[in-house]
Amino acid sequence: MIELQSQIENKEYKLIDLENKLKPLGYVVGGGWEYDHGYFDYKIDEDEQGYLFLRLPFTSVDGELDTKGVQVRLGRPFLLAHNFEAGLDHTNSDDPNPLFNQFSAPVDPDGKFPEEFINTGKEYLEELEQVILYD
Repeated sequence: MIELQSQIENKEYKLIDLENKLKPLGYVVGGGWEYDHGYFDYKIDEDEQGYLFLRLPFTSVDGELDTKGVQVRLGRPFLLAHNFEAGLDHTNSDDPNPLFNQFSAPVDPDGKFPEEFINTGKEYLEELEQVILYD
């Protein structure tokens, strides 16, 4: 993980306004959200070993994230490498729920972010800042 200082850190917005600005750019609310915090993820790259993301964390200011009109505070953006095990999606034959637990656990959910993509991640952050602050 590589943290990136940003002008948007600690700024507050309505979650729906952020979604309306960021989803058209390709950002998604990551699967690891809870009722009090979550992440906007932009997939920078993927290969046979994993994914590279620009991740923008946010926390609820005035209610749960599924509340209409909820306000959120943005955290410090960071670059994240998510490496997974190559091969079969699910190798545990003893699993009692193989239809539901079909994917392997990540080899490293916070892998080393490749140097050659750091500048690309910073460029995506600049675009993100422009859209949030000035659009």
